[in-house]
Amino acid sequence: MHEFAGNQLQPLFAFLSVGAVALFSFVALASWSDARRREREAYYRSETLKKIAETQGAGGNAALEFLREEERNAAHRRREGVKLGGLITMAVGIGLMVFLLRVERREPAYMVGLIPLLVGGALLGYAYFLAPKPGKE
Repeated sequence: MHEFAGNQLQPLFAFLSVGAVALFSFVALASWSDARRREREAYYRSETLKKIAETQGAGGNAALEFLREEERNAAHRRREGVKLGGLITMAVGIGLMVFLLRVERREPAYMVGLIPLLVGGALLGYAYFLAPKPGKE
């Protein structure tokens, strides 16, 4: 019987080993392509700034304004990401509380849902009240 179990495990191990190689190959390829994309973006950005500076001459106000606008856009995206993360985390907390209240009625286990609920509230509080506002430099 022991021989039979070993023969059945060989395809499983073959599948898992091929799957592991495929997964790590994909991760390596994805990180390489992401690095290439970032490199291209940095190159195009620097070329754009050179062109703007050349057309403006010695002043270069347009290049500075371009950089400021890029920074404002990046700050806006970060702030909106924090808001979305806070909303999602709060929704997970509420869902966890409702689920645990329905499953386990004897103990106040549903109070565990307060952890993600309060984390989400903290993220939203930061995004609305403490995060640097766009336009203030």
